[in-house]
Amino acid sequence: MNVRATLLTAVAPIAWGTTYIVTTELLPPGHPLFASLARALPAGLIAIALARQLPTGAWWWKALVLGVLNIGAFFPLLFIAAYRLPGGVAATLGAAQPLIIAALAVLILRQAAPWRLVAWGVVGVLGVGLIVLRASALLDTIGLIAGLAGTASMALGVTLAKHWGKPPEVSAVGYAGWLLTAGGLFLLPITVLAEGFPSSIDAPAVAGYAWLGIVGGLVAYTLWFSGIRSIPITSIAVLGLLSPLTAAALGALLLGELFSPLQLIGFVLALAAIVGGQMPSRTVHTRSQTAQVA
Repeated sequence: MNVRATLLTAVAPIAWGTTYIVTTELLPPGHPLFASLARALPAGLIAIALARQLPTGAWWWKALVLGVLNIGAFFPLLFIAAYRLPGGVAATLGAAQPLIIAALAVLILRQAAPWRLVAWGVVGVLGVGLIVLRASALLDTIGLIAGLAGTASMALGVTLAKHWGKPPEVSAVGYAGWLLTAGGLFLLPITVLAEGFPSSIDAPAVAGYAWLGIVGGLVAYTLWFSGIRSIPITSIAVLGLLSPLTAAALGALLLGELFSPLQLIGFVLALAAIVGGQMPSRTVHTRSQTAQVA
């Protein structure tokens, strides 16, 4: 287990967990596409300017596919869910990601069925589900569909990123810049045609967009895709549970949303799933030892 890489990668879902409270408390309502565009494109262009590296060959279309799945489609679906659902409920839909990745690992990565990931994924879904079991949580159909679709989109994007890897000569910042820029360019015409721009952007909104773009975009995706290269996809998958936990914790700390004993049990279960998912399986360890001996 690479503890340092795991801890650095964990920063990404923690940062994404702030999306819900930033969206509802700081950003102008009714502009999820613009929020997505503002989060992706400026950060992507800054990253490319810093790295001074552009895709070559097949990486032009690979970067486009990964950018759309992880950002271009995921961001607006995430914001739609955040606008239409309570923060904890919206974030909880992401808890299904380990289960989707488990299936994709078999189909795309040709791995043996990761039953350990499935088991911890079920524990994580149960734990996060218990956190948001409250009478005041109103469920919106469009918000639920958007949240689930966004989870599936990012699960596929993560699996393909693991499958394709990264050109060795490209820095982590440059790689993140490709994907953020591709996702932002995908969003640009859709935003202009379908939604337009907010009539006014006040100081809190500027701060919110800056936080989501720099911390939730550039920093988080640089760490996330670096982690995808260095730690197993099963570990990556359960780290995503930190996002709904962060959202729920911020709701309690900043919005006064009190937790019941049942919800506290849910927190413990979700944390157990995150930690358990980082433990190397006996099978993987044995193969590693065999390879070293050979």
